[in-house]
Amino acid sequence: MLSHANRITRGADYKATVRRGARFTGANTVTYVRPGSDPDVVRFGFIVGKTVGIANRRNLVRRRLKAAAYELLPQLPPGMDVVIRALPASAHAEWATLHEEMSRSISRITSRGNLRS
Repeated sequence: MLSHANRITRGADYKATVRRGARFTGANTVTYVRPGSDPDVVRFGFIVGKTVGIANRRNLVRRRLKAAAYELLPQLPPGMDVVIRALPASAHAEWATLHEEMSRSISRITSRGNLRS
């Protein structure tokens, strides 16, 4: 589970990351990455809307995304904010699929080096 320090909790931080962050669209998720306010910590935020499904399905998707984020945390350079938006297709995606997609999208964005603040 992600510690409190590794979570985006303010709406303004979500909004800034989605509006000004670099974006990668996959089959199940959209990933936004931008330099964060704390240079020592990677923070994750998750957006799982009602289009994903009923509440228990949305919660399952959110838990899978959080578990994947926890495993990817050591691989990321510090000082980044990452927001993952679940698309409706994620409702039927397995954990391994979500993990692979998140890993691929974050590595593509960070390797490009075009993170906007």
